Amino acid sequence: MGAAMTSSLDSQEVTAVLQRLFKAADETDPKIHARIRAESPGGVRNDALARELLGGAYIPVSPEAGRLLYILGRSTAAKNVVEFGASFGISTIHLAAATRDNGSGHVVSSEMHPEKVKQARKNISDAGLSQYAEIREGDALQTLAHLDEPIDFVFLDGWKELYLPLLKLLEPRLRTGALVIADDLNIFPEVMKPYLEYVRKPGHGYSSVEMPVGDGMEISVRTA
Repeated sequence: MGAAMTSSLDSQEVTAVLQRLFKAADETDPKIHARIRAESPGGVRNDALARELLGGAYIPVSPEAGRLLYILGRSTAAKNVVEFGASFGISTIHLAAATRDNGSGHVVSSEMHPEKVKQARKNISDAGLSQYAEIREGDALQTLAHLDEPIDFVFLDGWKELYLPLLKLLEPRLRTGALVIADDLNIFPEVMKPYLEYVRKPGHGYSSVEMPVGDGMEISVRTA
């Protein structure tokens, strides 16, 4: 009996990059969120300021959520993966590791912030996964509008108002059985309502369930 194969996610190369990124996020993001709260008097959110400051935030998935993405990608043998909101590439690395271990495949991700795109590409390269992932810079409604292959897996982790428009944009390319994962249910419950009502309503072609992982994830499978 041969030696057990380890996953790419647990390789020394990938582990080192993820540890560095999670550490940087723990050091950086609390300060940014504190400033956003401090400069939102009376609880009125300054969205322009928030968008500016969050341009430097990692806003990562949790380590557990990242590993769940990897597990779901592996278990479904996902080949063509689409991600909305790469940030610094933490979730992208988890997804790219899954496609690599599936034998072939590719992650197409979208990110608005030019500096984040630059850093995400470097982080993915440092993890040895460049050939399994690409970051498209710009508005996801444009950068993800033209995808040639049927989609096996979607991860939504950008601006929550765009989750439903993006899902509808991608629907014609979703294969039956495709997974759609939406992150941050617990952080933005009001903003997430239209998306959740859509994927949970019978007749829209999904079976959906909330998972208490990280900041809350909605996991939906395309049934039609």
